[in-house]
Amino acid sequence: MAGIRKDYVGGRFSIVAKPGPRVTDPKNSPFAPGRESKTNPSVLSLVSRDGMLQRLEDADGQVVKNWLVRVFESSTPAVTLDPGTLYGDMPHYSEPAYGYHYVVVASPNPASTLTTLTLEEWSNAMVVVQDRLRWLYTKRGVTYVAVYANQGEEAGSRNPHSHLNIMTLSTIPPVVDAEIVSHHRTLDRLGVCPICSMVEAEAGGPREILKTEGFVAFTPWAPSHQHEFWICPMRHATSFAMATQKDINDLALMLRSTLGGLSKSCGSPAYSLAFHLSPEKRNTKQLHWHIEVYPVTQAQSALERGYGVFVSGTSPEDAAAVLGAAARREMARLVGIE
Repeated sequence: MAGIRKDYVGGRFSIVAKPGPRVTDPKNSPFAPGRESKTNPSVLSLVSRDGMLQRLEDADGQVVKNWLVRVFESSTPAVTLDPGTLYGDMPHYSEPAYGYHYVVVASPNPASTLTTLTLEEWSNAMVVVQDRLRWLYTKRGVTYVAVYANQGEEAGSRNPHSHLNIMTLSTIPPVVDAEIVSHHRTLDRLGVCPICSMVEAEAGGPREILKTEGFVAFTPWAPSHQHEFWICPMRHATSFAMATQKDINDLALMLRSTLGGLSKSCGSPAYSLAFHLSPEKRNTKQLHWHIEVYPVTQAQSALERGYGVFVSGTSPEDAAAVLGAAARREMARLVGIE
């Protein structure tokens, strides 16, 4: 196990991990039904029986059949429960990359992508993510649970079959920690949640893409990627694990509509998405949770790589207009009001 390495000066994390095999033909996906032996055993499989969703797992060599969502330990994990790596001191600081790394296969259909999942499949996947979050936060050594996904090889995905990753860390990742620090600085100074203020400012404004009863999607004022967008709960919410089934269904509609709109309006770009969540263990480091989507539509420049100064060839207002029109058409089609 290579361990987590930290940058000399900025504290940036780096994990050296073996990549998984590249899958080019969906029919050969190790995530597909009938190929369960190609992955680790399922620790959670969502199955529909008698109109009810049941949570099962592989046991004694018996594989759960007819699953809707399947969760298993990654075969090429970025973190593991093997505490083999020793701690290293500056300037080569390192620590064990200790933790859990699961793959959540969101559909039994190997040709499905995150963009083409049905509303029910997105909803089921989010229910399973909630389940894993709650379970993982009962484990020792888990400080933060990262939920993320990549779609397309340019975004780092080596298997197009729709899936998400759930990975635990022993510390809060730097980007989220910086958000939390900034969040609480504003909260202490002004007495308001900055993301609540942002939601209020963006809803109905020129950067809004789509809005439902519970969520708003918008392009951020200062994006780090061209056509980047965020999805935020309309109401102040710090715990995704506490989201209701109504919230999850609403989120499924928002994710499917915006990702479908992104694909149809921008030529099916690769993209990554990351859940920015609060640490669920009891502490003061709480954050209005949200999802950030980063399309890969242009190469990064030296300004971005070397200085963290982002350059976008499209204004967030123009991007919102394009994404919003496509996302609204996608939502209308999904709910049958074309």
